[in-house]
Amino acid sequence: MAAATSVVSTQEHDNNLETYSLIWLDSAVKESKDYIDAQQRLRKLINHLKAFDDIVQCESYIRSIPEEDRIIFIVNNRLGQEIVPRIHSLRQIFSIYIYYPNNKRNNDWTKKFSKIKSVCAQLNALVDQILSDQTKRSRNKVDEFLTINIFNTTSHEEKSTTGLNGQFVHSQLLIDRLLGMKPKETDKNELINLCKKFYKDNPSELAIIHEFEKDYLPDRALWWYTRESFLYRLLNKALRMQDIDLLFLFRFFIRDIYKQLEKLQYSTPIHVYRGQIISNDELQTLKSSIDQFISMNSFLSTSLDRRLALSFLNSSTLSDNLQRILFEIDLDPTLTGIKPFANITSNSFFTDEQEVLIMLGSIFRLVKIDYQDRVWIVHMTLCSDKDNNLKPIYDYMKNEYDKSEGESSIFSFGILLFKMGQYDKAQKYYNHLLNELPRDHPDLAPCYHNLGMIANNNGNYDEGLKWFNKALEIYTRTHKFDDPILAVEYNSIGEIHVRKGNNASALESFNKALIIRKKVFGEDHLETAMSYHNMGNAYQAEKKLQEAFECHQKALAIRQKHLPADHPDLGASHNCIGSVYLCYNCPDLALEFYNKALKIYQKSLPSQHSDIAMTHYNLGLLYAGKNDFQQAIDNFQKASTIFRATLPSTHPFIAIVDQDIQRVSNRLK
Repeated sequence: MAAATSVVSTQEHDNNLETYSLIWLDSAVKESKDYIDAQQRLRKLINHLKAFDDIVQCESYIRSIPEEDRIIFIVNNRLGQEIVPRIHSLRQIFSIYIYYPNNKRNNDWTKKFSKIKSVCAQLNALVDQILSDQTKRSRNKVDEFLTINIFNTTSHEEKSTTGLNGQFVHSQLLIDRLLGMKPKETDKNELINLCKKFYKDNPSELAIIHEFEKDYLPDRALWWYTRESFLYRLLNKALRMQDIDLLFLFRFFIRDIYKQLEKLQYSTPIHVYRGQIISNDELQTLKSSIDQFISMNSFLSTSLDRRLALSFLNSSTLSDNLQRILFEIDLDPTLTGIKPFANITSNSFFTDEQEVLIMLGSIFRLVKIDYQDRVWIVHMTLCSDKDNNLKPIYDYMKNEYDKSEGESSIFSFGILLFKMGQYDKAQKYYNHLLNELPRDHPDLAPCYHNLGMIANNNGNYDEGLKWFNKALEIYTRTHKFDDPILAVEYNSIGEIHVRKGNNASALESFNKALIIRKKVFGEDHLETAMSYHNMGNAYQAEKKLQEAFECHQKALAIRQKHLPADHPDLGASHNCIGSVYLCYNCPDLALEFYNKALKIYQKSLPSQHSDIAMTHYNLGLLYAGKNDFQQAIDNFQKASTIFRATLPSTHPFIAIVDQDIQRVSNRLK
């Protein structure tokens, strides 16, 4: 067996795995021992600290930090007067502290800026203030980011939340996969090694990491989660940002928290509260989501005490464009199909708080929103995952992963990443699996197959063909000549030939697959539908439109009988039929089928999925043919944005879309 390698690539120290950063701008910040000692104290709570003595470099660095992160900014009075007006409105600037040793001059300028929290003349007082504010922030949690997924149940297209439903489904599936993966002895070690690298210059955090390495037990997961340490900070940012690499390493810890919450689960209904500071835009999103389902990409910390939640909320000062809200949530443990919640006081690091922790991925219905005493009250109820009408598509897709080939838990996780359009991440996991498997392991062939699928999607057609042929070579040795698994490889090899323009070879491979599938499954089967679908694509590439249309109609008819209405494969059939109609010069019919495809994809796929991009590209071609050049450019640009976010920069699709944008732009001039 080959030597095991880490799933997660080494993170650079400057890549902040926490939400908060400290940035300090002062001409003496790198030289004075007092300043350096102050920085060491601050890093006990905020690890990522950057010091600058140059205002231009400092501002450039601030602007390079993602908007989703939060900056605690320290600056002296002189430089502050110059830089604060330029950066104050940036979303990533969370709070500002002015260090003013000679506090004799006029500092009235600071009163104009709501994010300035304090003006301090003493260095120790400045550090004490920042540490105190950050400690309060970590305890009351009202300033934490909450990433909310919304499932919109409205049938009115003008009210649809484009792409959000697909994101909702896949967030739920991701949590399900993380909880379902069998833990390995090496899981904790991989996480610890990463954390040691990230905190290598932080002695206080390294001491906690060593303690965790030595003492951690699964039944102490909640104690460790509630402790102010690297675990809480890294896990919550990873959940918020959907950092697949880091979440994979945290899977054992998430699973342990889940099991502890299950053991502590309430037996009777309760009412809990959570104060939160959110932006005006986020509040507007909530207001437009009344009677919809929402899920949060985080564990939700709540209180049994309404007054305590409100006191936390009212003690927090508001900057521009922010609002105070109080979540009031009804929780009923007798519902079926819910994730656990529990009073964790006796298992928490802080035993003086009546904290109820709600499991990551829990689903709520947003009932109503009121405004009382300068606080928005958001009323929600916990819902069974059977209550929302995404249940059919969620169950079907979950079942697809559950019955996927390969006995390794990492294998099904890779399939989910592939379905989400996270091709690079999926490739990393399959390569990791290859390094762990013996040469005669039964998972080798399906692993080769999925690497071929990724290469095909990334535009690396020769590499994809290599992987598919390796899988086929194994299967022809281990299976009968008419086994359905061989049809899968023939089908995939045919897809590569279509992309390479070898249509005759493609049809030959597709026919081999179809013969096996009809013999084993019969005509009325989803595997047979896949063969018809791909043969339709090959016929269309050969300009045999009648044959292409007949194949796609057969595929669609079978899929409509066996798949949920919002399954992505139905979207693929509609998309292909639309393309045939476009070739027939029937743009109105083509538009009808493209819109059907897009509607399905938006319900079942993440918003940044290449299938959505391809449908927008096809719509761009359609509108260009109708001389509606503005609509054409809009759709081409949507396709380009997604392709650039999900495909390698060398993928031919990117160049093709750019050429079409240029062509249509020239027509607009």
